[in-house]
Amino acid sequence: MTGVIARLRARLTKGERDRGSISLFVVTAMVAVLAVLALVADGAGKLSALNHAQATAQEAARIGADSVSAGAAISGDGITVDRGAAQRAATAYLAQAGVTGSVSFDNTGSIVVDTTQTYTPVLLPLGGGAVTGHASAKLIVQGG
Repeated sequence: MTGVIARLRARLTKGERDRGSISLFVVTAMVAVLAVLALVADGAGKLSALNHAQATAQEAARIGADSVSAGAAISGDGITVDRGAAQRAATAYLAQAGVTGSVSFDNTGSIVVDTTQTYTPVLLPLGGGAVTGHASAKLIVQGG
Protein backbone atom coordinates (compact mmCIF):
# COMPACT_ATOMS: atom_id res chain seq x y z
CA MET A 1 0.00 0.00 0.00
CA THR A 2 2.86 2.33 0.71
CA GLY A 3 4.06 1.92 -2.87
CA VAL A 4 0.72 3.20 -4.22
CA ILE A 5 0.78 6.20 -1.90
CA ALA A 6 4.35 6.97 -2.85
CA ARG A 7 3.50 6.87 -6.55
CA LEU A 8 0.44 9.06 -5.99
CA ARG A 9 2.47 11.54 -3.98
CA ALA A 10 5.12 11.62 -6.72
CA ARG A 11 2.48 12.33 -9.34
CA LEU A 12 0.98 15.18 -7.31
CA THR A 13 4.32 16.84 -6.57
CA LYS A 14 5.58 16.40 -10.13
CA GLY A 15 3.53 19.40 -11.37
CA GLU A 16 5.08 21.77 -8.82
CA ARG A 17 7.40 23.29 -11.43
CA ASP A 18 4.35 24.61 -13.37
CA ARG A 19 3.07 26.46 -10.36
CA GLY A 20 2.32 30.11 -11.22
CA SER A 21 2.37 29.67 -15.00
CA ILE A 22 -1.40 30.09 -15.27
CA SER A 23 -1.13 33.41 -13.44
CA LEU A 24 1.37 34.70 -16.00
CA PHE A 25 -0.93 33.61 -18.83
CA VAL A 26 -3.93 35.36 -17.25
CA VAL A 27 -1.97 38.60 -16.75
CA THR A 28 -0.71 38.54 -20.35
CA ALA A 29 -4.17 37.79 -21.73
CA MET A 30 -5.78 40.56 -19.67
CA VAL A 31 -3.22 43.12 -20.87
CA ALA A 32 -3.94 42.09 -24.47
CA VAL A 33 -7.72 42.30 -23.94
CA LEU A 34 -7.44 45.74 -22.32
CA ALA A 35 -5.24 46.97 -25.17
CA VAL A 36 -7.80 45.81 -27.75
CA LEU A 37 -10.63 47.46 -25.81
CA ALA A 38 -8.66 50.71 -25.64
CA LEU A 39 -8.04 50.58 -29.40
CA VAL A 40 -11.75 50.01 -30.04
CA ALA A 41 -12.79 52.86 -27.75
CA ASP A 42 -10.30 55.34 -29.20
CA GLY A 43 -11.08 54.21 -32.74
CA ALA A 44 -14.77 54.82 -32.14
CA GLY A 45 -13.96 58.26 -30.74
CA LYS A 46 -11.92 59.15 -33.80
CA LEU A 47 -14.69 57.97 -36.13
CA SER A 48 -17.17 60.07 -34.15
CA ALA A 49 -14.95 63.15 -34.49
CA LEU A 50 -14.56 62.49 -38.23
CA ASN A 51 -18.33 62.14 -38.60
CA HIS A 52 -18.86 65.41 -36.72
CA ALA A 53 -16.38 67.26 -38.95
CA GLN A 54 -18.05 65.88 -42.08
CA ALA A 55 -21.60 66.61 -40.88
CA THR A 56 -20.62 70.14 -39.88
CA ALA A 57 -19.12 70.75 -43.33
CA GLN A 58 -22.28 69.46 -45.01
CA GLU A 59 -24.57 71.59 -42.87
CA ALA A 60 -22.46 74.72 -43.33
CA ALA A 61 -22.49 74.23 -47.12
CA ARG A 62 -26.26 73.75 -47.09
CA ILE A 63 -26.78 76.89 -45.01
CA GLY A 64 -24.50 78.85 -47.35
CA ALA A 65 -26.33 77.62 -50.43
CA ASP A 66 -29.61 78.83 -48.91
CA SER A 67 -28.37 82.43 -48.93
CA VAL A 68 -30.41 83.75 -51.84
CA SER A 69 -29.72 87.19 -53.30
CA ALA A 70 -33.00 88.87 -52.40
CA GLY A 71 -32.42 91.93 -54.59
CA ALA A 72 -31.99 89.92 -57.79
CA ALA A 73 -34.91 87.64 -56.96
CA ILE A 74 -37.30 90.53 -56.22
CA SER A 75 -36.36 92.48 -59.34
CA GLY A 76 -36.93 89.37 -61.49
CA ASP A 77 -33.29 88.94 -62.48
CA GLY A 78 -33.27 85.31 -61.28
CA ILE A 79 -32.57 83.48 -58.08
CA THR A 80 -28.87 83.36 -57.32
CA VAL A 81 -26.69 82.84 -54.28
CA ASP A 82 -25.37 85.96 -52.58
CA ARG A 83 -21.75 84.83 -52.22
CA GLY A 84 -20.91 87.26 -49.43
CA ALA A 85 -23.96 86.29 -47.39
CA ALA A 86 -23.33 82.61 -48.11
CA GLN A 87 -19.75 82.83 -46.89
CA ARG A 88 -20.77 84.73 -43.74
CA ALA A 89 -23.59 82.25 -42.97
CA ALA A 90 -21.37 79.19 -43.43
CA THR A 91 -18.53 80.73 -41.40
CA ALA A 92 -20.96 81.65 -38.61
CA TYR A 93 -22.27 78.08 -38.54
CA LEU A 94 -18.74 76.69 -38.29
CA ALA A 95 -17.97 79.05 -35.40
CA GLN A 96 -21.19 78.07 -33.63
CA ALA A 97 -20.33 74.36 -34.03
CA GLY A 98 -16.83 74.93 -32.65
CA VAL A 99 -15.10 73.66 -35.77
CA THR A 100 -12.44 75.49 -37.77
CA GLY A 101 -12.73 75.53 -41.52
CA SER A 102 -12.71 77.42 -44.77
CA VAL A 103 -15.50 78.47 -47.10
CA SER A 104 -14.96 79.06 -50.82
CA PHE A 105 -16.69 78.78 -54.18
CA ASP A 106 -15.68 76.57 -57.08
CA ASN A 107 -15.95 77.35 -60.80
CA THR A 108 -19.47 75.82 -61.02
CA GLY A 109 -20.87 78.21 -58.41
CA SER A 110 -21.03 75.62 -55.65
CA ILE A 111 -20.11 76.61 -52.13
CA VAL A 112 -17.27 74.43 -50.80
CA VAL A 113 -16.65 73.94 -47.08
CA ASP A 114 -13.59 72.22 -45.60
CA THR A 115 -13.47 71.61 -41.85
CA THR A 116 -10.75 70.56 -39.45
CA GLN A 117 -11.29 69.24 -35.96
CA THR A 118 -8.73 67.97 -33.45
CA TYR A 119 -9.20 64.55 -31.88
CA THR A 120 -7.39 63.58 -28.68
CA PRO A 121 -7.44 59.86 -27.76
CA VAL A 122 -8.79 59.03 -24.32
CA LEU A 123 -7.06 55.75 -23.45
CA LEU A 124 -4.03 55.34 -25.71
CA PRO A 125 -1.60 58.03 -26.87
CA LEU A 126 -1.89 56.77 -30.46
CA GLY A 127 -3.90 58.01 -33.42
CA GLY A 128 -4.64 61.55 -32.29
CA GLY A 129 -4.53 64.61 -34.46
CA ALA A 130 -6.69 66.40 -36.95
CA VAL A 131 -9.72 64.97 -38.70
CA THR A 132 -11.20 66.73 -41.71
CA GLY A 133 -14.52 67.07 -43.44
CA HIS A 134 -15.37 68.28 -46.93
CA ALA A 135 -18.69 69.21 -48.50
CA SER A 136 -20.14 71.28 -51.30
CA ALA A 137 -23.63 72.48 -52.11
CA LYS A 138 -25.24 74.27 -55.01
CA LEU A 139 -28.52 76.16 -55.15
CA ILE A 140 -30.88 74.49 -57.59
CA VAL A 141 -33.99 76.39 -58.59
CA GLN A 142 -36.98 74.56 -59.99
CA GLY A 143 -39.63 76.49 -61.87
CA GLY A 144 -43.23 75.91 -61.21
